[in-house]
Amino acid sequence: MSNYGKVGRVFLQQEDPKRAYLRKKHTATKKVHYTEGWVEFESKHVARSVAEMLNAQPIGGKKGTRWRDDIWTMKYLPKFKWNMLTEQVAQESAAHTARLRVELSQSKAEQRDYLRNVELARVLEKRAQRKRKSDSNGVETIAPSSKTTEDRAPPKAKKARTQSAVSNHKHSGGETLNNVLSSLF
Repeated sequence: MSNYGKVGRVFLQQEDPKRAYLRKKHTATKKVHYTEGWVEFESKHVARSVAEMLNAQPIGGKKGTRWRDDIWTMKYLPKFKWNMLTEQVAQESAAHTARLRVELSQSKAEQRDYLRNVELARVLEKRAQRKRKSDSNGVETIAPSSKTTEDRAPPKAKKARTQSAVSNHKHSGGETLNNVLSSLF
């Protein structure tokens, strides 16, 4: 490019890191590849003439070079400032990170819903197995009541008799029985 005029600044956009990783993994070429680039010339007239002259032309070079048969795609950008380029690159990277953030949140929500459904299916399957097992044993199952736990009355406490209480009751049973019978008759 410097053959045609004095070059100011050059910006080259590297290829996507994921794509670069896959390319390096499966090919022998480990060099960095670029997807697009911007060239700033000192003179507007030179920039316009170079863009018109090289657009849709083969890159050329020696016969064995990799990009010899590739085609230049050039466009002159009037009223384009270099800081607009850096703003655009920053905006594209911010949009990319926002897209990734949205995808991650959607993925987390889908995963949470899936795990909840799997757990519910597992619980329902266990209930069905217990019901089948109790039905096969000949024991009737009691249908669960439609009342919620708040609507039900608290269970009554049962008094448990101990062995000593039962023996004491047998000895004192005669006296209390006489008292009760005398009050009735």
